[in-house]
Amino acid sequence: MDLGAVQKGISDIGLTYLQDKRIAIDAQLKNSYFRPMLHIPVLSNEIVTAFEPFVDQTEIVYLDGTFGRGGHYKLLLEKNPNLKTFAFDQDPDAHTYARENFADLIQSKTLNLFQDNFLNFDKHYTGGIDFALLDLGVSSPQLDRPERGFSFYHDGPLDMRMNNLEGETAADLVNNMSENDLVVLFKTFGEIHNPFRVVRAILEDRQTTPFTTTKQLSGLIERVDGWRKKGFHPATQYFMALRLKINRELEVVDQVLPKLMEKMNKNGRLAVITFHSLEDRIVKNLFRIYPELGDPLRRKVTHPTREEELANPRSRSAKLRVFVRT
Repeated sequence: MDLGAVQKGISDIGLTYLQDKRIAIDAQLKNSYFRPMLHIPVLSNEIVTAFEPFVDQTEIVYLDGTFGRGGHYKLLLEKNPNLKTFAFDQDPDAHTYARENFADLIQSKTLNLFQDNFLNFDKHYTGGIDFALLDLGVSSPQLDRPERGFSFYHDGPLDMRMNNLEGETAADLVNNMSENDLVVLFKTFGEIHNPFRVVRAILEDRQTTPFTTTKQLSGLIERVDGWRKKGFHPATQYFMALRLKINRELEVVDQVLPKLMEKMNKNGRLAVITFHSLEDRIVKNLFRIYPELGDPLRRKVTHPTREEELANPRSRSAKLRVFVRT
């Protein structure tokens, strides 16, 4: 018997198995972005842990700046039914969902929900806050609905507005910004080192056909930049840059955090979940430069566990920082 041939055969079989296994896992992760997902609150265990000092207290004031489908709110309400909640969301769909699923809490004023940017929280509530949460970025329901225009995997209008009833759309920016402004936008908000070829292609294509859909733009980016990193769509950073600009997301975070930190009651906690480095950098720096107000709960950022990443692939880029008022 040729032992060398046998060993080679076993190695080939093992290599084929590992390759097939990797392809299956990659396909599973990629497909998770295509199919609608249940709304799973990110870093839920870590948020509940941050909330622990308030579990047995009464008259707790909770501010939820990004209510969405109420995932985090439900978790905290289970821990302490005495929550007096002031919640905010710009998305009309979130308010429709809340009226259908939290009607009793809204009617009893236990849950006070406002259709507004959380930057304006002090226009609706001026008292002290015990626990506050900002879960930044775009939600799964927004990604999974093509008509919202956030996803490069689903074809829909090139919109990307959190409040889709007012303001400029992503299509307005893509069709009207100058070459230099588009380059600055993608380099600054998308952290794209070399967006020049994509920008030139946008300018050339829009002369004959204005951009109106997500597939138009993502298809152009795929054609020009190509798939350079497996499992990472080439349009990811371009779409993020447009979304951040349309919704003024970085500007809002920079302005709201000092206001919230000042409004926290003694020993109150402000938790912020971010999904990319630009937002996290702002949160990290602001939590550190106001020592007269308080300090970060931990020096290092908190990431999802591997188990959570496997159960909810969209959590992979999430980061949590918590500020404690002194």
